[in-house]
Amino acid sequence: MTYAEKILAFYKALPAPSGLPKEVGVLNPFQQEEVWRIVEQFYQKYYTQGKQRTFLIGINPGRFGAGITGLPFTDPIRLEETLGIANPFHKRAELSSIYIYDLIEAFGGPEAFYQEFYFTSVSPLGFVQDGKNLNYYDRKDLEQALEGYIYETMKTQVAMGTKKVAFSLGKGKNIAYLQKFNAKHGFFDEIIPLPHPRWVMQYRLKKKEEILNEVMQAFGRYL
Repeated sequence: MTYAEKILAFYKALPAPSGLPKEVGVLNPFQQEEVWRIVEQFYQKYYTQGKQRTFLIGINPGRFGAGITGLPFTDPIRLEETLGIANPFHKRAELSSIYIYDLIEAFGGPEAFYQEFYFTSVSPLGFVQDGKNLNYYDRKDLEQALEGYIYETMKTQVAMGTKKVAFSLGKGKNIAYLQKFNAKHGFFDEIIPLPHPRWVMQYRLKKKEEILNEVMQAFGRYL
């Protein structure tokens, strides 16, 4: 199987987590026909080779990026203008997507980047509460309810073929969770923390180019 076939099989069979707090809703864009068409286009375009990828592990999808397009850190604007995949979605920019595609450009563009990296998240599905994004770690009862789900979905993705060093997109709670999780399950030899894209865009925008250079240096050390 190609890497694309493995990824698509994973998302096609992806169940929603069970036993969540009753106030928490799940974002599952893969159930929408138009999203699935785009997801297939994307992975068949960039992941036809079977080579191992380096995992870039985010938190969980949000409403305005992957929650719309089905593709991590890819809003409808980047999907159409950068990746060349036409889509019917409202062309609303998402801060994390802007940063990530600046990083992709610095790496040499989508073809080069996606041959090396695979975006995933601690939870491959997102969460909402009271109409707002909810991170898996924002509620302890949510985090606890997801423990088995996170393990099973990560195990399936790692089996697709991953290099032994991964990167966390988030230096705070995300890397803390991942390091504890990885110490228990041993999926990776090491997980390197990188700044979260939204944190950069909201709080360190004037230093974005400097941060991008630091991330590129980190890639150079570990890839």
